[in-house]
Amino acid sequence: MAHYHSLGQIPRKRHTQFRKPDGGLYSEQLFSTEGFSSNYSLLYHIHPPTVIIRSEEPVDISPKASTDNILKHRSFQGFKIKPEDDFLKSKKVVLFNNDVHISLAAPTKGLTGNKFYKNADSDEVIFVHEGTGVLKTQYGQIRFAYGDYLVIPRGTIYQIHFDTADNRLFIVDSFSPVTFPKRYLSRYGQLLEHAPFCERDIRKPENLETIDEKGEFLIQVKKKGLLYPIWYGNHPFDVVGWDGCEYPYAFSIHDFEPITGRVHQPPPVHQTFDAHNFVICSFVPRLYDYHPQAIPAPYNHSNIDSDEVLYYVDGEFMSRKHVERGMITLHPLGIPHGPHPGAVEKSIGKTETPELAVMVDTFHPLMMTDYAKGIEDDHYMMSWSE
Repeated sequence: MAHYHSLGQIPRKRHTQFRKPDGGLYSEQLFSTEGFSSNYSLLYHIHPPTVIIRSEEPVDISPKASTDNILKHRSFQGFKIKPEDDFLKSKKVVLFNNDVHISLAAPTKGLTGNKFYKNADSDEVIFVHEGTGVLKTQYGQIRFAYGDYLVIPRGTIYQIHFDTADNRLFIVDSFSPVTFPKRYLSRYGQLLEHAPFCERDIRKPENLETIDEKGEFLIQVKKKGLLYPIWYGNHPFDVVGWDGCEYPYAFSIHDFEPITGRVHQPPPVHQTFDAHNFVICSFVPRLYDYHPQAIPAPYNHSNIDSDEVLYYVDGEFMSRKHVERGMITLHPLGIPHGPHPGAVEKSIGKTETPELAVMVDTFHPLMMTDYAKGIEDDHYMMSWSE
């Protein structure tokens, strides 16, 4: 996220004295996810952000593979993941490799009060399928709703507040920084004219709330697949101001402007985010191809070097049968896939599609967990033979 932003009070020069009304110094903190060699922000705390008062032994939450069979088309009924009160426990990893974890969650309650979360392993992209609420961080607040991507850099301390108990989330944990595709950016970092979104579509934190409170504040920190309970003596949202280019933000899938053509366009035109060894794409309502002999349905493709995960959000998909909201399909590298029987002919003459979906393409194979096994449609592999 290379766009400068600032909230609250900050000194005129960085790394200089910045004093409180009582004469004491505010505590400066540099926040960066790639050491001192990439984007960063500077936060100014009332109290040092280092005051740990106790900790407990960590809990192992790393995903485990349920099978070694990774060469099979699969389908999962995502809305069969059962709702749970606890936000962190509601997050169920269904597919994973060393680059990315893909999870489903149906939390009925948020993370509030004196409880916070910090993912020290990975950047998080939370796609909001159902629900509304507020993401609260040291940087301020971001309201979210259906269709929002919440992009949270690793190391960000946050709470999440939901307005109701009916929430469905599709979550991507990236073990490398989540960025915009380089082809969308100028050499100075501005989104270019041909990009399917621009800076106006990015919603930055607002309403910086400075909380000066002592007590016991539990920050559950995820590191190397373990969840560490650590209590701090000061409220982590004691920031009076900050500035920089590294912070959480929201982007709505409804603001993605589709790229279309005379004939069928390949999946890279839907790319929204970039990371090491995988990409995230947005399929949105759009006009179909306008060549007089165009075939709107996608052509068969080989999947030689990528696993393709599609999370179906809403609308009708002309290339698939029996699509339901919250359904996930996995088409692994090594075997080709394409439209279901009859879908190609059925698509001819259609002028537009209302489909809405999130795609994750990985360049290394994904493993499935027991959570995925429990919601799998075992007949999907044979659906091209019907």
